[in-house]
Amino acid sequence: MDKVILSAKDLDGYLTEQDRASIEEMHGLYDQALAASSVLASTGNQNRQAEEKRRLIDLFSQMGNRMQQVLKSSPAVRVYSFETPREVHGEASRLIAKLRDVRTQNHEFIYYVQRAYELLFNLAYSAPGPEKKNHLIVNTPVAIPVQNYAVHKIPDIDEQLENCVMCVMLRGALLPSMIMSKEIQEYSSTGYVTPFALFSIKRDDTKVESNMEYILDLRKSYFDLDSLQGKDLIFADPMNATGGSLVTIMGYLHGQGVKPRSVRFFNVISALKGSLRIIRAIPNAYLYTLWMDPALNDAAYIMPGLGDAGDRLNGSDMPEAPRSIIQLIADYGSTISNLYRAQVRKIEETVLGV
Repeated sequence: MDKVILSAKDLDGYLTEQDRASIEEMHGLYDQALAASSVLASTGNQNRQAEEKRRLIDLFSQMGNRMQQVLKSSPAVRVYSFETPREVHGEASRLIAKLRDVRTQNHEFIYYVQRAYELLFNLAYSAPGPEKKNHLIVNTPVAIPVQNYAVHKIPDIDEQLENCVMCVMLRGALLPSMIMSKEIQEYSSTGYVTPFALFSIKRDDTKVESNMEYILDLRKSYFDLDSLQGKDLIFADPMNATGGSLVTIMGYLHGQGVKPRSVRFFNVISALKGSLRIIRAIPNAYLYTLWMDPALNDAAYIMPGLGDAGDRLNGSDMPEAPRSIIQLIADYGSTISNLYRAQVRKIEETVLGV
């Protein structure tokens, strides 16, 4: 069998009745927001614009508060903007606003995605309360009167980090996965570089959200099942709309007898529906997202979302000639490739077997 296919019908089977009711409620509120957006985009009357802006603000406040209530009973989903103190909440909000903005160019988009994953890494691995400490001793460029050394106390999270395998859902998830692997390398006291597993997974965009199919192409994937056994599998994708890609991959791995210690999914933006599906469908799954959006449109895109994150990171592929992994890395240029040199090397080893 060269391909594994999951349908939207199978995916919806994981949702509880309460999940469905919460998702329906979010769509109802977002329909009102769309109505306000339509008026805002079409009227030139300043008083009417001010009225619709106030309406939008109120509706988004309602949706944010309601999603927080829904997720209180699901601690496996952690939302940065729901958990952080008010004084740092603005950092995430401004960052998401920049990523959403149609005026944000490719190089800026990459920069903001890097910042987002730094915040997500800290959300996942900065546990509150007492923690084990480790020390880094580094020699500095100052050698007068003698070679200077500095001591830095850091959290000891080596046991968590050095059991990780970075699992890449091609292709929009390549750079975020490299960023997460780099964060792990930097926070590990031994400089641990994650192994990589690469899964060629895509949605069938000829279909709509209600009958969507998710296709895992095993011929274009690169992974070793034994190396995933008992590991903490890390997935990093800028957008989690339906959850279908991750559920498809993990369903296949479970069917092959792979039992990971945990599955961690890192998103810049996640839809409520996709988040609930993932934690219902996948044992020991944890989802970390910078921002939670309320709804999906008929094409299974997140609303309000930020468009196709893969295209905004990598540029568009020609349908008849999609780029390979090595070509994607080359397209990032020397600045990105040099910054993530160890990660690029691991990916090359995975793909080329050298």
